[in-house]
Amino acid sequence: MSANQTQTISSGNVVSMLAARASTVPLRRNNLMDQYTHLAVTPGMGEEFSGELQLSELLKAPNADTLIQDLAVLISERGVAFFRGQDLSAEDMKVLGQKLGKLSGKPAESGLHIHHLTEENSPKGDQVHIVTSTRRVDRYRGDSSRLHSLKWHSDSCYEPVPSDYTLLKIHTLPASGGDTLWANGYEVYSRLSPPLARMLEGLNALHDVRSHYTKAGEDFGNTLRTGERGHPLNTGQDLCAIHPVIRVTGWKAVFVNKGVTKRIIGLSKDESDAILDYLNKLFLENHDLQLRFKWNVDNGEGLLADDPLPTSDYEDQLRVGDRVVGVGEKPYYDPNAKDRRRALGLPGFFDDN
Repeated sequence: MSANQTQTISSGNVVSMLAARASTVPLRRNNLMDQYTHLAVTPGMGEEFSGELQLSELLKAPNADTLIQDLAVLISERGVAFFRGQDLSAEDMKVLGQKLGKLSGKPAESGLHIHHLTEENSPKGDQVHIVTSTRRVDRYRGDSSRLHSLKWHSDSCYEPVPSDYTLLKIHTLPASGGDTLWANGYEVYSRLSPPLARMLEGLNALHDVRSHYTKAGEDFGNTLRTGERGHPLNTGQDLCAIHPVIRVTGWKAVFVNKGVTKRIIGLSKDESDAILDYLNKLFLENHDLQLRFKWNVDNGEGLLADDPLPTSDYEDQLRVGDRVVGVGEKPYYDPNAKDRRRALGLPGFFDDN
């Protein structure tokens, strides 16, 4: 199987191929994280913890692995978790990012992602990507679109083996703005009519950032990282991959985004454009499946997200943070998987049809 092919597997099967999970059976929470104060940000997405829970101390706990595994499952179920008042260092972020993936079953070959534009001898190491708005402010002012809807993305989805958990800690913000938004791909799948869902299941789509990162590398004077970027399959300078339109990460989810997904394979361009436009509208125009987080750098806040679709609201202002991205599994489709609503016993949108 080539690096750009996708796979369809059945629940419970043990998969031995490179970049596949040890098991496709979803983990269940043991509710250990309920000992800490937390609340749901929205009914369908997001969990917020107070500074009572220090992630740096969680890493040192005698039962750290058990706690972190439960945290990983909670994040996967809720999409993203926020932690107020954190003292987490960049090194702590790397340790936690790897543990979240390993303890939830990611392949042994998967490590932490190295961004294509991370500079050689970066002050915080290859695996900590410094997220900054300064370069975008200085360049692309005339070339960039004013439509922020084009900036929705999923971290490293252009890699053959994309991300699982993303950790982000912002330490510089503008006086206002700098918020981050997320959208829920599990919930988007639940809003597909059964005939449309059946048509999309088993189809693959091209995720491609070659033109963007090649130009960015030239403008910033950076050589693109072509070596191993967190997994043996993530190498070279192609910066594109083919993944299932409907991906399973425990539950079925729509795995496309406005910024990176270019074409559904096997359909005509007109058909592909029309379907991608509709799927993106489900993400962009259903505000009840979105979440917006306001950072407060005075409290040292951080977040952990399960391969989110984020975008931000700042422009021409300074925003800087540290990001660590875990590399997960090769995306697959499982016909026996459930959607989020049925798995949680919630009514479906088409139950009466």
